Amino acid sequence: MYMTAPHVPFRLTTPWQGTDPFLFTAFHDDAFPAGDADMGPGDTRPDGWRMYHGQRIPGFPAHPHRGFETITLVTSGHVDHTDSLGAAARYGQGDTQWLTTGRGVAHSEMFPLLNEDSPNPLELFQIWLNLPPESKTAAPEFTMQWAEDIPVHTTDGGSVRVIAGALGDVTPLDPPVNSWAADPGNDVAVWLIDVAAGQSLTLPPTRTDGTRRTVYVFDGDAVVDGQAVAEGWGYQQVGREQTSLSAGAQPVRALLLQGVPIGAPVYQHGPFVANSHAELQQAFTDYQETRFGGWPWPTTEEVFPREQGRFARLPDGTELRP
Repeated sequence: MYMTAPHVPFRLTTPWQGTDPFLFTAFHDDAFPAGDADMGPGDTRPDGWRMYHGQRIPGFPAHPHRGFETITLVTSGHVDHTDSLGAAARYGQGDTQWLTTGRGVAHSEMFPLLNEDSPNPLELFQIWLNLPPESKTAAPEFTMQWAEDIPVHTTDGGSVRVIAGALGDVTPLDPPVNSWAADPGNDVAVWLIDVAAGQSLTLPPTRTDGTRRTVYVFDGDAVVDGQAVAEGWGYQQVGREQTSLSAGAQPVRALLLQGVPIGAPVYQHGPFVANSHAELQQAFTDYQETRFGGWPWPTTEEVFPREQGRFARLPDGTELRP
């Protein structure tokens, strides 16, 4: 599941291949049309987007996860989230949701088309960050990072949105308590990078010799550490080195993921990630028996009213807003 071969540009697959401790990244870039009265596409079916598994509204109806974390960055568009813990949210336009699935959670992620008189573009990154063996059955945890609170590191050459991993004097918001990212010694970073046209940006060395750093170039053609890395390609670096990114005539956007490897066996089937075949079988058995708490919502494709703003409701009922 994990990549090797450092310092060699590689073509991005679907999903983007991961480097331990990251499993992979699903990148969604959808040109959704204007929404109808129900926040769906109605009869409009232009190219450049998918319904995924949604019937009326695009998205992913209720499905289970276990044994890892999802970090969902939404740079444009919105996501309506509901889960088996009773948590709910509408987030987007730069927000990040960080969900520790631990011993098991089911959730729904729908993409309501809120604009009735204009297109509804969606750009979303869902990063699967593995959990170490001792946290595979930890209690699930739902956290939100609002766009207004996510710190940004700025330089003459561009900017970096810091989701995880300190960058210079910029300190990120706290990750979930059982995350591999919760220990600074694991050197986990999630940085969304913008390099201005004709400019360069240099990132500091990793904190440890064992940290693996991967750069995914998804918009524009870059030069990374002196190597050409075209749009739709990535670059993996191992070792304590600075990383330089340069843009030509067009700006460059990239996602950087790094961390010390967990180094444990990975057994993954669909939505479950375990450390052995027996644990994987147990995950399926537990879900069949418990449904990870059941489904407390009227439908498996739950969405909120169009006028509902961005919000999050935690399992204990606490409501959060930007």
